[in-house]
Amino acid sequence: CSGTMELLMLENFIDGKFLPCHSYIDSYDPSTGEVYCKVPDSGKEEIEVAVEAARKAFPSWSSRSPQERSQVLNRLADLLEQSLEELAQAESKDQGKTLTMARTIDIPRSVQNFRFFASSILHHTTESTQMDHLGCLHYTVRTPVGIAGLISPWNLPLYLLTWKIAPAIAAGNTVIAKPSELTSVTAWMLCKFLNKAGVPPGVVNIVFGTGPKVGEALVTHPEVPLISFTGSQPTAERITQLSAPFCKKLSLELGGKNPAIIFEDANLEDCIPATVRSSFANQGEICLCTSRIFVQRSIYNEFLKRFVEASRKWKVGIPSDPSASMGALISKAHLEKVRSYIKKARAEGAQILCGEGVDRLSLPPRNQAGYFMLPTVITDIKDESCCMKEEIFGPVTCVVPFDSEEEVIRRANSVKYGLAATVWSGHVGRIHRVAQKLQSGLVWTNCWLIRELNLPFGGMKYSGIGREGAKDSHDFFTEIKTITVKY
Repeated sequence: CSGTMELLMLENFIDGKFLPCHSYIDSYDPSTGEVYCKVPDSGKEEIEVAVEAARKAFPSWSSRSPQERSQVLNRLADLLEQSLEELAQAESKDQGKTLTMARTIDIPRSVQNFRFFASSILHHTTESTQMDHLGCLHYTVRTPVGIAGLISPWNLPLYLLTWKIAPAIAAGNTVIAKPSELTSVTAWMLCKFLNKAGVPPGVVNIVFGTGPKVGEALVTHPEVPLISFTGSQPTAERITQLSAPFCKKLSLELGGKNPAIIFEDANLEDCIPATVRSSFANQGEICLCTSRIFVQRSIYNEFLKRFVEASRKWKVGIPSDPSASMGALISKAHLEKVRSYIKKARAEGAQILCGEGVDRLSLPPRNQAGYFMLPTVITDIKDESCCMKEEIFGPVTCVVPFDSEEEVIRRANSVKYGLAATVWSGHVGRIHRVAQKLQSGLVWTNCWLIRELNLPFGGMKYSGIGREGAKDSHDFFTEIKTITVKY
């Protein structure tokens, strides 16, 4: 990287080296709306070079013992941890999230991802069975797939990139990663730690650029047998179509339209602050955020009053402000998309109780062109509205009443997504009944976003294909083989 006119100039990282590129994409600081970084505009040519590097590195890396690979991942985790503040500052500036969130969640979790898979790779077992009457022993082995294509999103840039890289290389694969062109800086910073940690050249290659150019070149390359993608459902459709002729393994972690169900016996002292957080954390730019809140009618008015009051207390500010609860949205285009849903809700006769178009946003002069938006609460809206059906992916949530358990389960399940849900109740039987009937890959009860990395993560319906976690990620990044020995 070099500084030209105070712009950060990124380079691709292939075969253990930074390589210059011929053209660049502007990357904007979401808090100011100004270009501050240039990202390589790569394509098929760069992917070909990366594939060759990954192909050459695979035999040696895949032959290393799990213990050796574990040591490399742990060294990488140590280096990231030592640079936590530098990475947090960069992540906050690049993505628009608050520095507090980057410092306490994004970067620590990136460190944990490497440590977790460094440990889990040492504890996998395989199956065996014996057929005495035929004198045969059957057993299974798992082998790395080969070159893994990893495509990560812009909302949790380093966090979700490392969630893919760590299990892929722990299992013995080599990888070609494509971060979002909107948030490439911490991925580029990660590259400088790879050589220091002893990751051999070609094991991790990071190629920057857009989905239509570099992403499609990666997805359609015949020597890349596996694609792991986190992002939008339309992009996943495109990946599925392009990869189908090659019979590639796919893991697709997509969007959500996540419900919170709040029963009349819920503890509102816990429920309200947690639901504000689940609605607006990271500017609502988390696939697990709550965007539909169903409240039992007997407590609806009380909940709504207290929820709006709590939402108004969430401060929107520049990312470096330690008192800010929310920073800036990722881009001008995304901000306009989110605002368009509020316009549609208003046109349908819904009420906007706080946030966009209701409350005033106060920002320093330099940040007036930034992509900021207040937490917005919509009510008096029908289940058929696009605001209740489509993923908005911003600081917008809808609050509606319900009467019965059966009714709210039906309404919660009425969308095409099925990623996450939350249930708030003091009745243990109701919690289990409702949780088991919700069409969601994850259900939190009386809490939100408490993750156990050993257990499966992923969604149902249009929220994706496959699961991630200790065993699930290992299964995805390996092929299983059954061996029979007649003795």
